[in-house]
Amino acid sequence: MPARAPTRRHSRNDPRKLVAASLVAAIACAPLSPFRLAPISAASAQTLPDLGDVSQLSLSPAQESKLGEAVIHQLRASGAYLNDPEVNGYLNELGHRLIAASTDVKTDFHFFAVNDPTINAFALPGGYVGVNTGLILLTQSESELASVLAHEITHVTQHHIARAIAAQKDSMLMSLAGLAVAVLAARGGGASSGDAASAAIAATQALNLQHEINFTRDQEREADRIGFERLQAAGFDVNAMATFMERLQRATRFSGGASVPAYLQDHPVTYERIAEAQARAAGVPYHQVVDSLDYDLVRALLRSYQGEPQQAVRYFDDALAEHKYNNRVATQYGLVAALLRTKDQLRMKSALAELEKIAPPQPMIDAIAGHVLLETGQLDAAIRRFKAGVERYPNKMQMVYDYPDALLKAGRSVDAAKFIEHEIDRFPHDGPLQLLAARAYAAQNKQMLSHLHQAEYYAWQGNLKAAIDQLEIASKAGDGNFYEASVVDSRLQAFRKEARDENKAGFGRAS
Repeated sequence: MPARAPTRRHSRNDPRKLVAASLVAAIACAPLSPFRLAPISAASAQTLPDLGDVSQLSLSPAQESKLGEAVIHQLRASGAYLNDPEVNGYLNELGHRLIAASTDVKTDFHFFAVNDPTINAFALPGGYVGVNTGLILLTQSESELASVLAHEITHVTQHHIARAIAAQKDSMLMSLAGLAVAVLAARGGGASSGDAASAAIAATQALNLQHEINFTRDQEREADRIGFERLQAAGFDVNAMATFMERLQRATRFSGGASVPAYLQDHPVTYERIAEAQARAAGVPYHQVVDSLDYDLVRALLRSYQGEPQQAVRYFDDALAEHKYNNRVATQYGLVAALLRTKDQLRMKSALAELEKIAPPQPMIDAIAGHVLLETGQLDAAIRRFKAGVERYPNKMQMVYDYPDALLKAGRSVDAAKFIEHEIDRFPHDGPLQLLAARAYAAQNKQMLSHLHQAEYYAWQGNLKAAIDQLEIASKAGDGNFYEASVVDSRLQAFRKEARDENKAGFGRAS
């Protein structure tokens, strides 16, 4: 969507995206497969072992966090990470609703979307949980999506991933060595670099295929059992877990081998797993659970990104004309989002007016209204809309990004910088805010501050080399005060030390 926080997109065969995907597979899914659909018997469900004994761990919490963070950096650098603050914000709200209903969570969690149409979700060490956009769109209720997150949260709380890595140290080293070759091949450029990277990745995947098959079923059973308890405690429809499994099974049965997602080909849904989920739900009194408007809006937004702009518009036009929707507000919102891609100013203004007639107060509605005002040349009105949105929803990051972005478009870089610095104090580890700050100071020709914030953005993205380069430029700019120069020097030393430590550990970040 124009003027939204940027989402880097690469083709499905982009070697950088393949490297990132394989890194996730090597670390997060060996031997566990994310949301793997493994069979469970009713008898074994009553005698599942407690796999969460911290005394058995070979990885410390700090090591788990570092490992998960390294994968996130790879995903950001590759463009696989969906840098959409509304989608990621919703996933975090949904995930933390499940966490708030639990008593066993001691890890900080971060939920994010992966820009991939295939059906998948995965947990990483350190509390990172990723969900492919294809899986979000496949779900038909918020409870179905929550059931997936509940399963993945349990993999983290029970330290399943750390155990898998500790049990496969040799295999993991082999995986990381293969990925290092793939990263170098992808960096090399030229016509053959993609083939070289793909070959290295394929070899790494082949070496771990047997481990992928021989996963630890006790861990999957525990993730199912405790995930179900989380779902129930958070007030979601407990029938949704079995319902979603049945939909996956139908996809396996009717789609045909070649067109079935690889995830489903490798890990088919079984009747036994579905029956066990149904048996658990049968013991819980039924109550209807209504999907939140946020869930419907996020799915409509993701749907508006699919295909060519005019195709997306036709999809929502047809749905509205034929009343084929679960939520009219969300469908009208999706139409506005699709029209923003077409640059059709008359239609987007008309569609927005219709949306605002039927929509309740909601931050995603305010944000998209501001974007329509921007696209139709009403800059001052857009600034007022975003300013009101920030005041009403101070923790909604889309609005936090949009307001200073509009100020910069209006040439108000001093106002933008003042607002951004305040927000960086609130969200010091937010990369897109750092990038906005770099733009704001560049517009004022404040080179030291601009390069400092650009460095922080590169570090957030996982590119330490580029961050160090930016700080070296900042240190020579000569236009900052003593305090600013001291910050630059301190950060430069910190990043150099971090780069040395990562090189010693043999797990440097991709540039």
